[in-house]
Amino acid sequence: MSAPTAGREDQQRAALRLVAERAGIGPGEWWRRYFALGGTAGQAELEDFARRGGSLPPVERDLLAQAVNELLEARAVVRSVPYSGRVRDPRPSEGPLAAMLALLQGMHVAPPERIAAVAAEAGDLLGVGIEVYLVDYDHVELRPVRGGRWRGVDDSLPGRAFRELEIRVTRTDGAARLWVPLVDGAERLGVLEVIPADDADLEDGLLRSQLAWLATLLGHLVTTTTKYGDALDGVRRRRPRSASAELVWQLLPPLTAGTEKVVVTGVVAPSETVGGDAFDYSLSESTASLAIFDANGTSLNAGTLTAMALSAYRSTRRNGGSLFDQVMAVDTVIGAELARTGRTMSAVLAELDLDHGRLRWVSAGNPAPLVLRRGKVVKVLAGGQRPAFGLPTRDVRVAEEVLEPDDWLVLHTDGITDARDAEGAVFGLDRLEDFLAREAATEHPPPELIRRLVRKVLEHQRGVLEDDATVLVARWGDYRRWLTP
Repeated sequence: MSAPTAGREDQQRAALRLVAERAGIGPGEWWRRYFALGGTAGQAELEDFARRGGSLPPVERDLLAQAVNELLEARAVVRSVPYSGRVRDPRPSEGPLAAMLALLQGMHVAPPERIAAVAAEAGDLLGVGIEVYLVDYDHVELRPVRGGRWRGVDDSLPGRAFRELEIRVTRTDGAARLWVPLVDGAERLGVLEVIPADDADLEDGLLRSQLAWLATLLGHLVTTTTKYGDALDGVRRRRPRSASAELVWQLLPPLTAGTEKVVVTGVVAPSETVGGDAFDYSLSESTASLAIFDANGTSLNAGTLTAMALSAYRSTRRNGGSLFDQVMAVDTVIGAELARTGRTMSAVLAELDLDHGRLRWVSAGNPAPLVLRRGKVVKVLAGGQRPAFGLPTRDVRVAEEVLEPDDWLVLHTDGITDARDAEGAVFGLDRLEDFLAREAATEHPPPELIRRLVRKVLEHQRGVLEDDATVLVARWGDYRRWLTP
């Protein structure tokens, strides 16, 4: 007999003797339950194994352990006799593991619109009711997947749970609810309305943790299933989308993403008619690559130009090209288009070293990036300027700046600063800097800051944007507290 096997047998023998004697279970009871389970050894052999160091085959030892454990369970004794090998639990029938398994298996080959029903089934296994609300693409409303009353992002407690990534409680008409943020990684997708079995569940910290796990897995499934059906996408549209906007939205990465070193978040507006604005990013262990594009032209033509520029940028970046190579690839593509149609493109392409804070960028006819530090705009990055892509230039220089931990880098198109009110006054750089300073002091998550910025620009321009407006923000530092509820 090998040493590990002998050790396991001795462990079983000692535990059997200890717990059985303390529970008052005699050898006769052991043997009767053991024999009923299919054991073949006699009662004397069992006593010899337990009391005098005799030996039994592993199968027989495990049957004896099972027999004694069943007797202990009947007496509500917690300690049990170990088995010779690991005994894995069967499929869970309740609790968080069962709920998450229900989500995975329920959506394995299901169409997107089934996600609300599958989430409700998962909630049943946690002893709660669940309804799924998704945020619209403008981040104004939380809309129920199975129909019903929507909730405002700015003026409701469910909206506050979404904005601040915190679980909130509401009590209305004698009914209590938990509102749990629904996220995919760092991207906010909506909230879960959780209907508890009783009021004690509202303050149950373990239940809240389990609901946060469930919401994270459900967020992944929402993102995945949206790609092969239109139902969930339809829930999130407040108005019909133009062909140009459809093209741009297919080009965009997730609106928010993050690691332990950086959070990146972007927005394009108006979501239903955007023509030529877009953003892109790529995150690795050591680098954040960032880009923002603003195509000259209107409607689908502008979207096509943006698609060309973004494809050239991504292709060069993914093939290992440097920032300079990326700039030249976009310039070549847009230069060819300029010769054919006369269209150009403004953009900013940047790279941030996530270990040392070194920022490198080129700004092609676009408003200069901003650096926000300790609640103030401390720098307008005027370097790295060149004409818009497509226009001839003799000089392309990559500018450099060193950021400090907790700095914000803000890239934006001129649709933000050029927005005009009823009297014709532009939103302007001063107003933008003032807004960023005030909002940064609130310590809202980065996606909430730019959501509020776009709402402010819309308010300035009487609710209707006359030009595309795009913002891309990167905050350098450890912001994992913002990535999950």
